[in-house]
Amino acid sequence: MGMAVATLKKGEGRTLKAGGAWIFDNEIASILGSFEDGDIVLVHDFDGYPMGRGFINRKSKIRIRMMTRNIDQEINDEFLLERVRDAWEYRKKVTDTGSCRLIFGEADFLPGFVADKFSDVLVVQSLALGIDRYKEKLVDMIRQVLAEDGIEIRGVYERSDAKVRSQEGMERIKGFIGEPFDTLVEIEENGVKYQVDVKDGQKTGFFLDQKYNRLAIQKLCRGAKVLDCFTHTGSFALNAGIAGAKSVLGVDASELGVHQAEENAKLNNLSDRVKFLCADVFELLPELERKGEKFDVIILDPPAFTKSRSSVKNAVKGYREINLRAMKLLKDGGYLATCSCSHFMTYELFTQTIGQAAHNVHRRLRQVEYRTQAPDHPILWAADESYYLKFYIFQVCREK
Repeated sequence: MGMAVATLKKGEGRTLKAGGAWIFDNEIASILGSFEDGDIVLVHDFDGYPMGRGFINRKSKIRIRMMTRNIDQEINDEFLLERVRDAWEYRKKVTDTGSCRLIFGEADFLPGFVADKFSDVLVVQSLALGIDRYKEKLVDMIRQVLAEDGIEIRGVYERSDAKVRSQEGMERIKGFIGEPFDTLVEIEENGVKYQVDVKDGQKTGFFLDQKYNRLAIQKLCRGAKVLDCFTHTGSFALNAGIAGAKSVLGVDASELGVHQAEENAKLNNLSDRVKFLCADVFELLPELERKGEKFDVIILDPPAFTKSRSSVKNAVKGYREINLRAMKLLKDGGYLATCSCSHFMTYELFTQTIGQAAHNVHRRLRQVEYRTQAPDHPILWAADESYYLKFYIFQVCREK
């Protein structure tokens, strides 16, 4: 039986032609042949020019996700194993592989599939219907490729409980793939130890994308009084503590997060210098200002204030407010590390928003560095969704 053929409308497929992996529902002129959602289809341009193969889902606005640009390439075991091996070989070159993102969806040419390695445990997410069919196969292949390097995986946990599954017409699920195991996993990163809760932690349990950004703040924190806002499970706060900060206060609205952060502080013998508080950052910052508190270093690592284009305006207000408040709480010449993890908050918009905040409180910013996500979350040019983390470090000076 021949494969169904999807033909693009004239002038459409811009993302695809620029190097991206997505074809949206409104870009397709016709689909000829029989298929089920999740099947691989051939993709042709309006004039019949072959564009490659991808899997289709009529329930999703992202109608086709491309698996290959080679129209003749079979999507078989050999093909998938090569993609997994390429992903692992890349990680071995660019990052500390003790804990890392091993597969990052479209940016590793496996659309909708994410795999994080926490020490000897894998956490996987399948976010698209077509790739879901290959999920267990991909897990076996990761085990095989790692075993070739002498790395045994003790257990695999699935966290396919993200909202985007609903947009694909799939139910949200989580649970063990294979034998159950203890889901509290100890990892070490930048010399800091963490207990990662792969079952109930946010997303896959721990944010690996900030690994080298956490390392970048260490040199600023020696002997400093540090405030870490939206601390989650304490990662920036603990990096400050291990680097020799005089005192660190980590703040998060989640009681579970704060409890885990305190446990992590104990694990690193930092409980005397690194304290945590369960509070709303938006309420706490003005309160600290009223009390006349001043800090040497402030870190802002908020959750994505916007998950869609329509809520960007409100997000800008949120980012401006917290950055403005933080600048007022810094000593003259203090350091601000500030980031956004929403891909809708573009680099330009984020930069402009911080500039407005500085202008509003009469501060001058000296940029120390600009960073993005760690290289185990590669940014695939033209796949805009793969570039989401913007991270600045500034020295904040009064107007001189």
